[in-house]
Amino acid sequence: MRLATWNVNSVKARLPRLLGWLADTRPDVVCLQETKCPDGAFPVPEVGELGYTVASHSDGRWNGVAILSRVGLADVTVGFADEPGFPEPEARAISATCAGLRVWSIYVPNGRTPDSPHYEYKLAWLSVLRDALAVEVRTGRPLAVCGDYNVAPTDADVWDPTLFVGSTHVTPPERQALADFRALGLVDVVPTPMKGPHPFTYWDYRAGMFHQNKGMRIDLVYATESFAGTVRSAYVDREARKGKGPSDHAPIVVDADLGSGPAAAGQP
Repeated sequence: MRLATWNVNSVKARLPRLLGWLADTRPDVVCLQETKCPDGAFPVPEVGELGYTVASHSDGRWNGVAILSRVGLADVTVGFADEPGFPEPEARAISATCAGLRVWSIYVPNGRTPDSPHYEYKLAWLSVLRDALAVEVRTGRPLAVCGDYNVAPTDADVWDPTLFVGSTHVTPPERQALADFRALGLVDVVPTPMKGPHPFTYWDYRAGMFHQNKGMRIDLVYATESFAGTVRSAYVDREARKGKGPSDHAPIVVDADLGSGPAAAGQP
């Protein structure tokens, strides 16, 4: 199975790039974040021509998550029990079963600044998500929780830790939330970087940040051992961040020997 996750930063603005990437990379299952597209306006026909069925959850111009699959899409669940809101629940989580793999696409709140109410919302959201994932883990099914976590797991996951002191994404409570996920038995599937020593997945649009590789690893794949143990390779598709009008995130592509599917073998 080839599984991918990508914060596409507006599916409509990035549609030609998304379609070209799907055609070239041929993932079996794709988790998208920041779709910024009402469910009724999601380009279902366009991705359908490439063989994908779509489950989408969006509340309009902000947020939005989706799962695209060409190996089946069942038991779709939007959000999770007792999901916090700001003040109402937002379109930040969707899950489905694809060829025996339980897949979640998540877009964790940004947090803004540590003294912001949005930061407390972020921590509360992660805490309740942990409870929802504990239920999933107990089923024993292979599970992959993919998306934009808006947390860099370690100092090695930001280009200059000294510049992030006092900022969100690196605070001890945020990193503890990830540690709590790992305590459930979830494994951080760390991808291979395509440039330099760090597998960054996000680079600010400011001039020079991408080309100087001043990025962060905040897009993550957390999985149970029943999936992580079958992974043959994982990589950051840095090429998708290049060119005109890209997302500020690059996709992660994971190849695993889980079941069967029409995925292409190996990485480009």
